[in-house]
Amino acid sequence: MRMRTRSAVFACAAGGALALFLSTGCGEGEKDSTSAAERGRRVYLVNCTACHNTDPALPGSIGPAVAGSKRELIEARVLRAEYPPGYTPKRPTRAMAALPQLAGSIDDLTAYLASVPPR
Repeated sequence: MRMRTRSAVFACAAGGALALFLSTGCGEGEKDSTSAAERGRRVYLVNCTACHNTDPALPGSIGPAVAGSKRELIEARVLRAEYPPGYTPKRPTRAMAALPQLAGSIDDLTAYLASVPPR
């Protein structure tokens, strides 16, 4: 019965933070078998879609399309809310706040955004 309840909760929460929590329920010391791109997709959906589109190849309400972004740009924007030297921003706004808590997810975000073809 317990498994049935978890499945129902997962089905109702698919795409949200609760789905992320339940689907990555690895215990301490267990290895997460999901790919870097899948982990990055989860991080993106939970942290980035308030401003960027759920489809990173499309512009969002505030943020531009980010599919195919290079690691250097992702790291600078996510960790420091800066642009790499010499980079010309797609939009002139400075609305993005730094998200230093995502430092351990930069490679996963890069893998996910590289897996989404720009349009």
